[in-house]
Amino acid sequence: MIIRENIPISEITTMRLGGPAEFVIDIESIDDARDAFGFVKEKGLPFYYLGLGANSLGKDNGFNGAIIRNHIKGIEVLEESKNELLVKAYGGEVWDDFVEFVTNKGFSGIEAMSKIPGTVSAAPVQNIGAYGQEAKDTLVSVEVYDSLIDEYKEIDAKDCDFSYRHSIFNSGKDRGRYFILSATFRFAERELKQPFYNSLQSYLDAHNIKDYSPMSIRKAVSAIRADKLPDPETTASAGSFFKNILLDEPEAKKAEKKGVPMRKTPDGKYKVNTGWLLEDAGLKGKNFHGFTVSDKAALILINDSAKSYADLEKAVAEIKKAVKDKFDLDIEPEPVKIEAD
Repeated sequence: MIIRENIPISEITTMRLGGPAEFVIDIESIDDARDAFGFVKEKGLPFYYLGLGANSLGKDNGFNGAIIRNHIKGIEVLEESKNELLVKAYGGEVWDDFVEFVTNKGFSGIEAMSKIPGTVSAAPVQNIGAYGQEAKDTLVSVEVYDSLIDEYKEIDAKDCDFSYRHSIFNSGKDRGRYFILSATFRFAERELKQPFYNSLQSYLDAHNIKDYSPMSIRKAVSAIRADKLPDPETTASAGSFFKNILLDEPEAKKAEKKGVPMRKTPDGKYKVNTGWLLEDAGLKGKNFHGFTVSDKAALILINDSAKSYADLEKAVAEIKKAVKDKFDLDIEPEPVKIEAD
């Protein structure tokens, strides 16, 4: 376990905003979790879990508490046959490295989530997803440290209350209770099935790709993301900044009258691509208080020159208003503010 004091949040998040965190604690082993929370409880500190900082936003006044990061590494194959793979990945593993590991073995389930920034421990929290795949589809269970009762335990996927960008780990009465140590996934030897999302299908058609194997889809998605998404090493952003919208049937009929395209989900909801809304509202490429709506992918908000979270709040408010005025739809940011619950 490594404990550091007064670390600027701008240095550990990809949007590069935020004042100092009182403590940053890096957990490097399973046993470290109990020690870290012992330290936090002894000092009476609020805490916040952080991965690679791609989905978290630092506020100007920093964080008077402890930011706890999972640095536990390792991937363990628990079972493997011709048709199935059961594998445990520790929370500090880079998500895309894990995707590469699975697709290299020829198994499907997360290949469309290639190049999503972050760690394995963050995947269940947000129920990350892309191009029709979500973490919940292959997740079997998560190993956690329960900070409320000071115990290590395993939680089955069925008990995680997964939905779009939602889980017990980021919502409800148990939000922040569990520190995810590892996650176990089950994969099958199969291919992603059509119909594909438009941008993926367009790429496959343009390159005359008929091979839909996991590695082929991974390569295609990686190329699409490399073209559209800024490199966090050189460009300050938080990845996809706004969530897509889920509508019920009456809401969908109302939105259709305004020309909004949508896709029906397996659970009967209607998903609206917020990137399309931003682009159709004429926001692509525009700058708001030092933040630019990317001219390559409108869901991306780039920090060109802003130094203040207050500027981000102003930019987001103006962008939301423009979408609301045109489509009467409310869009919400995906990244989370680093603050006490």
